[in-house]
Amino acid sequence: MSSSLSDTIWLSEKRKNLLLLLMEGPRDIEQIKASLNVTSKAMMPQIKILKKQELILQVEEVYELSEIGKLVVGNMLPLLNTFEVLEDNKGYWASRDMSAIPEDLFMRLGELGECMVIEPDLNHMFDLPREFTENLAKSRCIMSSLSYYHPLYPSLYSKLSQSDAEVEIVVTEAVFERLKTESPTELGVLLNSGNTVVKVFSEKSLRLPTIAVTDRFMYICLFDKQGKYDHRKAMSFDASAVRWGRELFMHYRGLCREVTGV
Repeated sequence: MSSSLSDTIWLSEKRKNLLLLLMEGPRDIEQIKASLNVTSKAMMPQIKILKKQELILQVEEVYELSEIGKLVVGNMLPLLNTFEVLEDNKGYWASRDMSAIPEDLFMRLGELGECMVIEPDLNHMFDLPREFTENLAKSRCIMSSLSYYHPLYPSLYSKLSQSDAEVEIVVTEAVFERLKTESPTELGVLLNSGNTVVKVFSEKSLRLPTIAVTDRFMYICLFDKQGKYDHRKAMSFDASAVRWGRELFMHYRGLCREVTGV
């Protein structure tokens, strides 16, 4: 029976798409035709198969998922979402050191949704991405971890700490030392700001990823499998990605000590 169900779902795009559509709510045949851009002649045989497998029900002229259908489609979605994240950027994710992501969050990578990989050209290799800086400036709640020192970070985050935004920053010991020696003024602004919290990550057995999670987006920079930084970042504006990124940040925040002075 399970093999038959598997074939029913995965061997037909029309059936799979109809199940996903009905997950949003009941539809009549006209709504199905319009949403999936199909004809009645093409769709009715697929509906018959899904009804036979007891995945959908027909109530008068309306089709809806059965209880079994809801269970099946509910478990399909995480896998399909993972496919969507990996499809266009499989090479990027395959080359990342994913050990920085806790296993439960790694298995939910599909929650990143419509995730784009930002890869700068040679002339802008050391610039912060415009998509990142522009949206960061518009954010009201910012949680960020910094795994490496970028010369633009001190001024960027000190300006944010003087705005109305709530800011929380996690840095490695090495980044904190560079802030003390190379950007003491900006570090002082961060530490003396009433709306900014600075924490230091001291765990040497874990490689802290660079993360920025705000009320607008999720942004992450992972080292490659050789432990090198190659200037490529992943960014998503999906609400599910923001929730995922917040959980990742909170995981690392729990391993930090707060800094109140130099």
